[in-house]
Amino acid sequence: MKTIKFKYLFIAVAVVSLGSCSEDFVNVTPKGSFLSDNYYANEEQATAALVGVYDPIRKNSGGFENIISMMNAGSDDFYAGGGGATDGAGIQGFSTHKLTATTVPESFWNDHYQGIFRANTLLLKLPEVAMTDNLKARFTAESKALRAIYYFNLVRIFKNVPLLLNPLTATTMYDVEQSAPEAIYVQIEKDLLEAITILPTSVPAATESGRLTKGAAQAMLGKVYLYENKKTEAAAVLAQVNGTPGATNQYGNKLLSNFNDLWVVANKFNTESIIEVSHTSAGNSDWGFWGSGRDEGNSLNVMIGPRSYSRPSGSTAADLPSGWSFNVITQDLYDAIKLDPRFGATVFDLKALKAAGQADYIGGYQDTGYFLNKFLPRKTDVRTGGGAAELNYRQNTYVIRLADTYLMEAEALGSGPRAQALLDAVRLRVGLPSVPVTLAAIKNERRMELAGEGHRFFDLVRWGDAATKLASRGFVAGKDEIFPLPTRELQGTKLKQNPGYN
Repeated sequence: MKTIKFKYLFIAVAVVSLGSCSEDFVNVTPKGSFLSDNYYANEEQATAALVGVYDPIRKNSGGFENIISMMNAGSDDFYAGGGGATDGAGIQGFSTHKLTATTVPESFWNDHYQGIFRANTLLLKLPEVAMTDNLKARFTAESKALRAIYYFNLVRIFKNVPLLLNPLTATTMYDVEQSAPEAIYVQIEKDLLEAITILPTSVPAATESGRLTKGAAQAMLGKVYLYENKKTEAAAVLAQVNGTPGATNQYGNKLLSNFNDLWVVANKFNTESIIEVSHTSAGNSDWGFWGSGRDEGNSLNVMIGPRSYSRPSGSTAADLPSGWSFNVITQDLYDAIKLDPRFGATVFDLKALKAAGQADYIGGYQDTGYFLNKFLPRKTDVRTGGGAAELNYRQNTYVIRLADTYLMEAEALGSGPRAQALLDAVRLRVGLPSVPVTLAAIKNERRMELAGEGHRFFDLVRWGDAATKLASRGFVAGKDEIFPLPTRELQGTKLKQNPGYN
């Protein structure tokens, strides 16, 4: 898999990568590489560059080292799984909280800084591009919002990271130092607040699905505030996103009436979606460039599938392609969710199907027989065209959806009628009765509602619950809340390793 060293990522003559961000948003045909000095001459090139700024958001579910599968593995709800204890040193190390500077996947650093580099370069060049002022303003807002998202991921994952707002040069790249996390958050807030004033309230579904909107930036800002423990600010901005609990908000978002519909592959950019990562089966992704950023398929799909899955004749079990058995569900999550209405959409109980003679498979590493149904593909989803079939799944994934923002606002409020209404709306959608709103109730609801979507580890750390919940997995308080910096990022630089990893 392609990785790019941090100190080489920001050289002024670095090329701008071209590619399509989604099946819906600005389908740009790659035309080779352009040096930054010769690029951004017109609207077409600026649009292609903006697509390049969007591309790294696919790290949510693209490539082997994707955010969802990695963060799931480090939580109490999933094991790493896979083919064995050495199948993916990074994901295995995080699952047992034994990550080191040499086993941490470098792409969690590089991919986000690649997005930041592209945003910084486009922001620098936009004033001179021959295009309308309104379009420049929108491109600026999108670039700043994306830069904020990438920095938010970096500060949550690594905590101590450099703040770079301009492309580095060959003479300045060795002088980079880490900034205080508080300074990173100040910039994230600034970028999002400035973007909110410019971004459109909606986008044309046929041509611009996947582009950021005002509501998307507000939702991200509310989440950022919550992570900073700025609960008053979080509640205020999330209220603008959520509107009346259970009703359609000012941007047209509404909870889907059927929870299962969230996971229908064709149901892209539905009314519950706020920030969604686009994948396509038409990108011809192949092994030669898988994980490089040019691959456009959903890798999470094949990763979580059971190995050597089969069904006897006449079976009523789902028709699944075989996968790699990562992110197997723990018995603890199974027991917690087994009586919840969201169980069927969340858990594929292959253990029970095998016992009933309805299906068979070969158990992988740490096998429990329970698989993540939200992202489990069916054979009808398998790509039959160009590229590797395993790398061209087209299911989109959510970064933020409305049920998430409901629960975040309820948490920020803590109590009261509105917090109760927000919690009730999430439960009512799946037919559950009201329960008194408490932090414990909100924590449980987040676990049930968002299971397997990559949020649980971050939630445990934010709540201060990680040391207790992950004690059996080897979690060390004061160390394992964040990743170590990759060794190669420390060589020849002024960067300092995170505490506990020296």
